Amino acid sequence: MVGLVVTLLVILTLTVCIIILLFRLTKKRPRERKNHDLDDFLCRFVKDGKGKKIGESIAIDGDILIVKSGKKYMGIPLSHIMKNGKYLRIKGLTNFNKAEELGKKWLKKHSKRKR
Repeated sequence: MVGLVVTLLVILTLTVCIIILLFRLTKKRPRERKNHDLDDFLCRFVKDGKGKKIGESIAIDGDILIVKSGKKYMGIPLSHIMKNGKYLRIKGLTNFNKAEELGKKWLKKHSKRKR
């Protein structure tokens, strides 16, 4: 009788362990979801607060969205960007001088040619 109880407890424990393992394997990892969400910010036109198109998003560097505007590159914090249909819109006031400075820094860091 005791052997039967021990066997049932072992089977129950193994079943619970297998269920937990399968749940962890099928669950999306937060890092994967985060990178997938960030992909939604790339290759989109970016508009300022007034709705004027300022450029196209081309990269993400940490928490900075890199926007190509003509021959200039700008870096805008992701916290200032919101999705607006097929466009991205900049929330609030943005210091475009600082944005261009961040863009130049990114270009220098990622450029294949020496500048």
